Amino acid sequence: MRLLAVWAATRLLLLLCLLQVLAFPEPYVNTDVEVIYRGWYEVLSGGAYPADDVTWQYPPAAALAILSPGLLPFLGYPEAFYVLAAVCDAAVLLMLLFGRRRYGHGPAGAWVWVVGLPLLGPTSYARYDVMVTAVAVAALLLMARRPRVGGALAAVGAWVKVWPALLLVGTARGRATRLAWGAAALTAAGLGAGFALFAPGSLGFLTHQRERGVEVESLGALVFHVARWFGWDGEARMNYGSIEFLGPYVGVVATASLLLTAAAFGWLLWWRLRARVWTPATYADAAFAAVLLFTVTSRVISPQYMLWLVGLAAVCAALRSAGQLPAVWLVVAATAVTVLEFPLFFSMVVESRPLGVALIAVRNGLLVAAAVVSCVALWRSTVVAPAAVPRPAGPLSRPVSGRSSDANTR
Repeated sequence: MRLLAVWAATRLLLLLCLLQVLAFPEPYVNTDVEVIYRGWYEVLSGGAYPADDVTWQYPPAAALAILSPGLLPFLGYPEAFYVLAAVCDAAVLLMLLFGRRRYGHGPAGAWVWVVGLPLLGPTSYARYDVMVTAVAVAALLLMARRPRVGGALAAVGAWVKVWPALLLVGTARGRATRLAWGAAALTAAGLGAGFALFAPGSLGFLTHQRERGVEVESLGALVFHVARWFGWDGEARMNYGSIEFLGPYVGVVATASLLLTAAAFGWLLWWRLRARVWTPATYADAAFAAVLLFTVTSRVISPQYMLWLVGLAAVCAALRSAGQLPAVWLVVAATAVTVLEFPLFFSMVVESRPLGVALIAVRNGLLVAAAVVSCVALWRSTVVAPAAVPRPAGPLSRPVSGRSSDANTR
């Protein structure tokens, strides 16, 4: 009851702030929904994608999230969007509670979600990321027992916002991987073909980010925040829907970010080749580590990205993944700092003032630390000392030497 009471109280506060019943220091967190999303809704409702709008940088299934407020025609667009965001939030909590009751998952997962999401402030409901996070959590919670369903959901999530494709990285080698990856490939191919044939312009997102700069909240942006203090001849301005650094050497830092992302992918591949043990929590641990790696190496770290990490952290905590708990709490701490840099002191971030730069440095430092801790824990639990890994009853807990048991994968 205490968990549900905390959830209800914190979510009511979020909704009251978004509806401007209660004052929030920076009301412009609503802009995406009230201006950008509503504008896209009008275009999408006419049967076309906003292909000429460079701020549309999302896979075609994102249209479902943008159009979803139409399910509540008795509400205005923003109000309907916030209500549906709350419904998806509640769905994540119910999935975590069901896992606790049905499969003996730990209570910490639900608490991470209940506490972690509101730490981001009203931004939690003012972006569609809570919706795709609900799909990702469902995919992860189903991956071990129903790999086909989990894989299909991961593919659906990837067509909504790309990153859920990383949920597949931790599936156990053998039949589990064949089932999950096969279902994901078929689902992704089917959706992609459907969008290409019946939704002209839906694949325009693939080329809309070629000229992006370095977003002011990213890890690489710290270079330019400090360089500004020493006379760097560049600027921070709106570009592709976010405030980005543009100017000398931005291309170099952007390229370095891409190389780091490639290196992260290489490490994950090396981990899969070396891993010897899969426990019932490994697939979630690996997904958490993968999304952390690709977040910290990205040219863009928007505040709503924290929702992805909080959702995956909640699943790891629910599955009693002791090795990942330090990374889980680092992510929760980073979420609390994020609401300070956006929206509360965002103007100081844009202007590279000391407080703004300090907040970005602390938030990104926490994320880097979480990524390192998560990857080390994943490596130790599956590669370094498999004999020391706790082995719950069941075939998925045995050392697999490149093969996984077929049990529990039907």
